[in-house]
Amino acid sequence: MTVYCIAILFGISAIGIGYYALTAITAGLRSYSETYSQNTAKQFEDIFLFIPSRRIMEISWILAIIVFVIIFILLSNFRSAGGILLGLVPAALGGYLALSSPQYLFNMLKKRRIKKFNIQLVDALLSMSNALKAGFSIMQAFEAVAKENNPPISQEFDLFLQQTRLGIPFSEALAKLEERVGSEDFSLVAGAIETARKTGGNLMEVFEKISETIRERMRIETRIMTLTAQGRLQGIIVSLMPVIIALVLFILDPVMMKSFFGSVLGLILTLTTVVLIIIGGFVIRKIIKIDI
Repeated sequence: MTVYCIAILFGISAIGIGYYALTAITAGLRSYSETYSQNTAKQFEDIFLFIPSRRIMEISWILAIIVFVIIFILLSNFRSAGGILLGLVPAALGGYLALSSPQYLFNMLKKRRIKKFNIQLVDALLSMSNALKAGFSIMQAFEAVAKENNPPISQEFDLFLQQTRLGIPFSEALAKLEERVGSEDFSLVAGAIETARKTGGNLMEVFEKISETIRERMRIETRIMTLTAQGRLQGIIVSLMPVIIALVLFILDPVMMKSFFGSVLGLILTLTTVVLIIIGGFVIRKIIKIDI
């Protein structure tokens, strides 16, 4: 009788602990999902891509589940519990990377937007300098650039003008524009405008000099990209070779490759290869990357 009572108590305790753990995990996932989706949506809004946060989260989870299932099926050895467990590790890693894919997409789009903005900024500064020479105010110069140019600079300047019309101080709106754009070149412009407003400097000459500086920097960056193109291509080819060889072997002899990936030694070698590829990619990138 005592044994049954103890067993029942243990069962009730296990159920209670399991329920509490499941509730805590569910609440944590819900909180993470809400925070992640809101932050991601805010980041996309900063580059004028208005995607509902719920849609971003749904796509991320669907992609993560698909990647997890595919990797798990391909790498797991269902003949043993150990083989199944070994397949879970790379599958979980792939699912996590897929879940984080919106962040990678945002970073790529952000870099493209900054590059296009910097290209437009060169001519925009000359236009603003000419507008100031014609007697326009700095706000009218911003407005002229917003009307005459295409996105992204027209979008950013137009939002800046809307904020100032709504009563936000000029300096605060300019700081928000600088933070939103994320361009080092525009940081020079924002600093020059603030300095000129406080000390009364000649903005026309400053804009012309900054425009010339940005143009020269772009010319040097283009030259460097051309000279380092061979090194970047070699790095990509060397990094992809192990993956290509593994895919070819998987097509030629899937049974052998499944046994390899399902073993402890195979998993260790695979993870070691991935780590070495990542380290090699960082080293090559560090060598060919030159800051201007």
